Amino acid sequence: MKRPLNYAMLKYFTTVDEASVDDVRAALNDEYGTHSAFKKPKMIEALMTAEKNGLIEEARFDLDDAGEVRIYYRATPEQKQSINSYIK
Repeated sequence: MKRPLNYAMLKYFTTVDEASVDDVRAALNDEYGTHSAFKKPKMIEALMTAEKNGLIEEARFDLDDAGEVRIYYRATPEQKQSINSYIK
């Protein structure tokens, strides 16, 4: 059974040093590309919620090719441990 999208997004952060929403979308596109919540604004909101809940943190930011702010998030070792304890 496939994990909910938000769970898959969090699990992704346990496998990388840092990622932007664009990185997450690219990584999960094959499995979740047709999911109704697989829209950039909804995924940004989910990442911001995860950050506010202490599951990931902001790592850095830059501007994408369109001049939009792109935020990179990361999960610390402790946050990865929390994510992995909740999501198998």
